[in-house]
Amino acid sequence: MKIKWLGHSSFLIEAGDGKRIITDPYEPGSYGGAVGYKKIEESADIVTVSHEHEDHNCCKDMKGSPEIVKGTGEKAIKGIKISGVPSYHDSSGGSERGENTIFSFEIDGMKVCHLGDLGHLLSDEDSSKIGDVDVLLIPVGGFYTIDAAEATKVVGKLNPKVVVPMHYKTEVLGFDIAGVDNFLADKKNVKRLDSSEIELKKESLPAESEIVVLKHAL
Repeated sequence: MKIKWLGHSSFLIEAGDGKRIITDPYEPGSYGGAVGYKKIEESADIVTVSHEHEDHNCCKDMKGSPEIVKGTGEKAIKGIKISGVPSYHDSSGGSERGENTIFSFEIDGMKVCHLGDLGHLLSDEDSSKIGDVDVLLIPVGGFYTIDAAEATKVVGKLNPKVVVPMHYKTEVLGFDIAGVDNFLADKKNVKRLDSSEIELKKESLPAESEIVVLKHAL
């Protein structure tokens, strides 16, 4: 399995058999130009949308005629098991920013969990619904989502093998949120890759949780 960070909360996840998932595609230039990542040109078989905000739901003109997946529940699409768990975009039960779907994918014997714009800590019930996680794609920028301290607690709750931060301040993102360094402070087993992509195999996952910081591709 290959995971490529396109930018913001959008990843291209490619299974060993070539099936391709894109998560939370953003609208370039949205929010008054704050979303400065370039247009997504990658093709996909499946696109998931955690919530209906412009920086997460731009499915128009997506290449490959993908099936768009929204909402909660379990389903199998093109041979990939997908689970959607309900959550909120804030810590007030959705009253500020609405609902958010946490998506998990079973790919090449591994479970990848994309938290979307999670805005609160996970309860025991939330964690139970999500289940065991091998790879966690987690927002860390704060304000619109969980911040560095809350993200640390979520990682401790789910205990994934690999953690990939997302939804944080970069040189092309104009949102007033924190960069990734707040989350990385005092952390062990951190890898900063000079690449937007990582390749993972079940048999070579780290024994102890590892944080992998990718460069955005776009």
